[in-house]
Amino acid sequence: MKVLIDVDLCTGCGLCEETCPDIFKLNEDDDVAEITKNDYDENDEECIEEAIESCPTEAIITE
Repeated sequence: MKVLIDVDLCTGCGLCEETCPDIFKLNEDDDVAEITKNDYDENDEECIEEAIESCPTEAIITE
């Protein structure tokens, strides 16, 4: 699984960071989410799916 953030859609609401702080954080310069970890385990994948479902702008994309 590869996780991406569509920075054009991200509003910086912080739900992904609240839901999955080991994977997402808000960039302090422009208040959009960024990925902080690229090696995901099974627990991370569950957390990522929850973050995807809670994102109000659907800015989190997986490949």
